[in-house]
Amino acid sequence: MNAETAFNLLAERRLLAGMRGDFPPDTALQIAEVLIDEGINVFELTMNSPDPIQSMQRLKQAFGDDACVGMGTVLDTDTAHRVIDAGADLIMSPAFGADVVQVALDADILIAPGVITPTECVNAWAMGVRLLKIFPIGPLGVDYFKSIRGPLNQMQFLVNGGISADNAGDYMQAGAFCCGLSGWLTGDGTWPLDKIRERAKRIVSVVGGKNQG
Repeated sequence: MNAETAFNLLAERRLLAGMRGDFPPDTALQIAEVLIDEGINVFELTMNSPDPIQSMQRLKQAFGDDACVGMGTVLDTDTAHRVIDAGADLIMSPAFGADVVQVALDADILIAPGVITPTECVNAWAMGVRLLKIFPIGPLGVDYFKSIRGPLNQMQFLVNGGISADNAGDYMQAGAFCCGLSGWLTGDGTWPLDKIRERAKRIVSVVGGKNQG
């Protein structure tokens, strides 16, 4: 999946489900099936979880290009090359590293680096980044996001960190391109599927989902 296709999936669904914790391949697959059924088809595994590449590949094998399956917590170029070679559709990081960004851009893979200041936003955008992961936005709040986006409203922001059904709508109203959720939506890998389904329904009703965009 190239960067344009992944970007368009996010533009359509406006939601990204992260899985950080104990999400081995079988668990990740079961959760992804529930989320897809509820209208969420963009997924992020994380490198600081057990077996993340195997889980990412299991989802890619199961859903192909019907889902965007990426890797988060990519902190260096060696890891970026590794996850791209393993089939990642998307790369995310908690920080903006120009070297990691360049690896993804050269491979035509969508990358959402973590930014939190106007300088980071401008520097990443100047490199050609199409989607900025403003992180961790939850502790700073909607007013901070509005202040950042005000002079930078030509940029597209994925809000991430502390997002839930209680505040996602506020961020979307303030101009966020999409929302990323992990712990609130998917838990730590031990939650019952019914709980995840209920939360997926809630967030889709707030932000969007299948047949919306």
